Amino acid sequence: MKMHKGAYMQGIDKMILKEIPVPKAEGKQVLVKIEYVGICGSDVHYFHHGCCGAYKVDLSEDFMLGHECAGTVVEVGKEVTDLKVGDRVALEPGITCGKCEFCKSGHYNLCPDVVFLATPPVQGCYEQYIAFPEDMCFKLPENMSTLEGCLIEPLSVGFYAANQGEVQTGDTVVILGAGCIGLVTLLACKAHGAGQMIVVDLVDARLEKAKELGATAVINSKEKDVFQEVERLTGGRGGDVVFETAGSAVTIAQTPFLVRRGGTITLVGISAQEEINYNFAQIMDKEASIKSVFRYRNIYPKAISAVASGAIDVKSIVTHEFDLEHIQEAFDEAVNNKTDLVKAVIKVE
Repeated sequence: MKMHKGAYMQGIDKMILKEIPVPKAEGKQVLVKIEYVGICGSDVHYFHHGCCGAYKVDLSEDFMLGHECAGTVVEVGKEVTDLKVGDRVALEPGITCGKCEFCKSGHYNLCPDVVFLATPPVQGCYEQYIAFPEDMCFKLPENMSTLEGCLIEPLSVGFYAANQGEVQTGDTVVILGAGCIGLVTLLACKAHGAGQMIVVDLVDARLEKAKELGATAVINSKEKDVFQEVERLTGGRGGDVVFETAGSAVTIAQTPFLVRRGGTITLVGISAQEEINYNFAQIMDKEASIKSVFRYRNIYPKAISAVASGAIDVKSIVTHEFDLEHIQEAFDEAVNNKTDLVKAVIKVE
């Protein structure tokens, strides 16, 4: 039996490497040799808190994190028709039933029976090989790297957020949080033609990265009053669309005060805290809309095309790279280094 390495969370704040059997590609599956896996904010929540929103890790068992991945096909199942050995692919990490009302209506991200990598109890992909359905593996063009391929997953969240917020050409958008999801939301809003793009965060390095990627204004909320600054920058109007991407109870509660009358709030970040105090009087007074984002749907091909065409430079959000052998250090850095870590990826040898 062939063996390969996988990295598992063993209780809070601890990673271990284990030798596990290499899976076989059965039927319509392909076997992918994974080359890059991103570290998502949800991975960090699970690692450091044991939960992410309503999802909780069973800490009595080892659990593999990771769902942002790309690699090369090394084996195909007997029923595979479109992919071949040697194809480089990005994996969309949710396997849906295809039969429920949500799948049939195109809203497959809401499928109640979805099997999504690294969402407890489903194991993730911090491993050297994974067997995965062919139709959820998207072929990468020749001019795209597998590093860019693993970033298609978070970029798809940003694309979907911009779609949910119905960002229009010339809109003023306010993005709370300049981590990975905030930055990909910024990239998506820019691609949608947003005019003024205001990004708020506590960390200067992240705000500098936001400016590099096209933000027209940034606000360090430790140093300046966010409400006063947004009022000044928008002439007292507020944002047409306000995105909350940090998953913070504080910033979620700020959103109704930052959106314009008749504007839209789009909740993207998932808080570790399930219930949050919220000022609905502001929502009612402004007749503002609240949209929410749960992953994405029907986005991967567009996101891949946008990166391949050069319209979006997604790899520029990466600030740190680690190999699989040093995944403990990678997660320690993701938890503790809020100064200059924006996006970390694991290179799987």
